[in-house]
Amino acid sequence: MAFQRPDKRVVEQDAEAVRVWHEETWPAIRARAKAENAEVLFGDQVGARSDQVTGRTWGAKGATPIVRRIGNRFSVNAMSAISTRGRMHFMVFTESFDAKVMCRFLARIVGHFGHKVHLIVDRHSAHRSKAVRAWLAGHKDEIELHFLPSYSPELNPDELANADIKRGLPHTHRARNQDELAAEARRFFHRRQRQPHVVTGHFGGRHVRYVLDETL
Repeated sequence: MAFQRPDKRVVEQDAEAVRVWHEETWPAIRARAKAENAEVLFGDQVGARSDQVTGRTWGAKGATPIVRRIGNRFSVNAMSAISTRGRMHFMVFTESFDAKVMCRFLARIVGHFGHKVHLIVDRHSAHRSKAVRAWLAGHKDEIELHFLPSYSPELNPDELANADIKRGLPHTHRARNQDELAAEARRFFHRRQRQPHVVTGHFGGRHVRYVLDETL
């Protein structure tokens, strides 16, 4: 026995659905993608706020450091998708995430590839919306959507990319408006696109290593 920090799981998670994902669904997706010479991406959305404190900094022992920030609150959102090959695709936007935004992101993904894409996402209502289903129906040969088990973010390596951006956005300089925050987010994603080893590292987490059992 050892004193450890526990992993968190929501009580609504279905253990049987997670087992099926590991033993049946994911292997089937991987096999199909190989047969089709297709790309597999894991995607997710993330938000960044002007008032979030990221990272740590030095301070005198017993004296908590103070981070200066602007009083106005604003935020930006992003959708990203990553592959075991170290590829990262993203879109930063200021509106709320909905089916219309998802369709824009899907179109952007399709535009980057000359072969089929299998995109794995969570069960957000926008991902399963009528508008997204209709868009996908018109692009069957270009992209296909697959859904992770409900309440199972730990199975998605792009969740680690989300944590990365929240840690990595500058904490010594604070954006003074939404446009500046969006620009900071884009700079972060562009930097990660030039660092495929960092993107690949997101697949090394304990709960997502299953993806690397047979890389695509």
